[in-house]
Formats: sequence, C-alpha cells, structure tokens
Amino acid sequence: MNVSRLASRCLRAARPYQLCAHIPKRRCLHRPSPSSGGIRLRCTEFDETGSVKIIAGEFRKADLCQRHSLLPRDLRGIDTSTAFQKPTILVRSEAILANMPHLKALIKSDLIVLFDTFGSSDSYNKSLFIYDLQERLRSYSDLPFEFRALEAVLVSVTSSLQSEMEILEAPVNKLLGDLEDISDIDDSVQQKQLLGLLQYSKKLSKFEQDALSIHDVIKELLDNDEDLAAMYLTAKKAGKPRDASDHDEIELLLEAYLQQTEELADKAASLISDMRNTEEIVQISLDVSRNSLMWFQIRVNLITLSLSVVGIYGGVFGMNFTNHFEEHPLALGIVTSVALTSGLGAYLISAYKLKSLVRNANPRFLQGRALAKSVAKAVR
Repeated sequence: MNVSRLASRCLRAARPYQLCAHIPKRRCLHRPSPSSGGIRLRCTEFDETGSVKIIAGEFRKADLCQRHSLLPRDLRGIDTSTAFQKPTILVRSEAILANMPHLKALIKSDLIVLFDTFGSSDSYNKSLFIYDLQERLRSYSDLPFEFRALEAVLVSVTSSLQSEMEILEAPVNKLLGDLEDISDIDDSVQQKQLLGLLQYSKKLSKFEQDALSIHDVIKELLDNDEDLAAMYLTAKKAGKPRDASDHDEIELLLEAYLQQTEELADKAASLISDMRNTEEIVQISLDVSRNSLMWFQIRVNLITLSLSVVGIYGGVFGMNFTNHFEEHPLALGIVTSVALTSGLGAYLISAYKLKSLVRNANPRFLQGRALAKSVAKAVR
C-alpha cells in the first residue's frame, strides 16, 4: 500500500516536467531574478561643459529611476530594442526624456545621459550628434543647458530625416522623368521600372510616417503650456519656476523644428502623389494599348468571317454537279460579284452591330476612349 502511494506521488511530481518538455524553448521567457539586479541600461553621461563623465556605464533601471526622480514606466521605451517605437518627449520634474528613432537621451539642468540602444546600427548619426552636442555645450549661448541639449537632439533627428529625403528624392525624380519622357509606352515601360516605382513608394510612405510621428510629438508638446513651462529645468533648480504662460524661448525653439518636420512630410507626400499620378497615367496608356489590340483582333475576326462567306460560294459552285449555270457566259462574273458583295455585306453588318452593342452597353465608352488617347498623347 505504501509502495503504490509512493509511486503515484512520483508520477504526479514528474507530470509537470513531462509537459514542460514539449514546450518549444524559443517560447520560454527568461525574467531577471531579484538577485541578478534587474534590468540594466548602458549609457554615457556628459556634463554641462560637454565633457564625458561616464563612458558606457551600466546602471540598474531602478537606480536610474531613483537617481533622476523617474518612474519605471518612463524608461519603458529606453529599455527595449524594438524597432517599431513611437517617438516621445516626456517632461518630468527634474528631467526631459527624448525617445527618438536613433537617439534616446535623458536631459537634466546640468547633465545629459545618452543611452546605448542595443541592436541599433545607426552609429554614424550618433557620432554626429555627440560632436554637435559637445560643440553646442562648449560654446556660449543665452539658452539654458537643457534647451541646448534638446536642440542638439532635434537637429540630429531633422538632419537624419533630411539626409534620408535627399537619398530618396534623386532616384524618384529620375524614375518619374524616365516614365514621363518615353516616346512609346508599349515598348519602353519595363517591369524593372514598375517594381522600382513600387519600392520607392513604400520607402516614401514609411518616411512620411516617421516625419509625421516626430511632428506630432513636437506639436503635442507645444499644445501643453504646463509641459513647456516645466522644461525650464535650470530655473526650477534655482528656485524660480516659470509660470504656465511664460515659455516663449522653448516655444520658438520647438516651432522651428515643427516647421522643418512638416516641410519634410509635405515633400514626401508630394512625391508620393506624383508617383501615384504617373502610375495612373501609365496604367491608362497600357489600357489604351490593350484596347487597340482587342479592336485589331476583332477586325481580323470580321475579315475572317467575310472570307468564310465568300468561300461558301466557291464551295457550292465548285462541287462536281451539273447545274447548267456553268455554261452561261457571265457565270463567273455573276458568282464572283455576288460572293464579294455578300462578304462585304457580312463585314459591314457585323461591324455595325458590334458598335451598336458597345454604345448600348456603355454610352460613354467612346468619350472615355478618346480621353484615354488624349492622356496617352500628353504622356508621349
């Protein structure tokens, strides 16, 4: 009895391990244990003169929150390497958190912390940002430290967008020019050009979305007077916090970059519109060519029908039967004339019936066809 109870207990204890053995390893989530210190973030710190205080130092997330008076949810966008993140600018009591596509920074009244994003390959823009940041912090300016640091972040983001736009704009304009300057669209349009049009359209759509996301972040910040006043960290540290309506400097600063991002988004939207218009014109021209081929095939079929009608007379009078008509002196001319007249009549009647059916099916068919031809001529 004791042996059976012991065996049943062993089976119940082993059952969870048997179930876990069937779970794929890639689905297992490894959470940091309390003894391991929690999530760690690697960052580089710059002081108010632009000098590096700490290079690639590792800090626990809890320690960073306690040191800079932050909540754990404030660093939610910092401690992840997800590529699809919405840009944010968070204003807190002692810091400004900027979470941008290639930059993640924490700005204080006398310190800026640049977080190292794992998995990011955009090291060139980061190097340019660090160089520009140090130049701005070392040069004299009436703006407080936090505004100069934030301006360096915005300059880096807008410069990156501007460079990306210049890379996309030149080949797109060349592709659109090649499609608009073709003399014969039937022979010149290649699958390579259409695939290029599709690929650049996707890239421009993504670029427009990125520019609009940064534009929306700045606009949302400008619409909140309390956040704008709270961004004066130096004045707050000196015991002179700003009123909710006293934020002209930061508002002018953000308005400049709001306009830049809006212009970049509008330029991307304009290029996308040009690509869609060109695609529609090419499609109309191809439809005109396809319709012309269909009409040619119909005419060939009508001619074949007429020749078949003429061939009926040849088959009937070519049979080896005596009908006494072959002895008539005008027999050949009469039969030939009647056969040709019948074939021509069959062609004309069929063509007239076909046009009548087309007009009855779509009264504006001819008008649309003429419009398509005019558009194709304009493209050529």
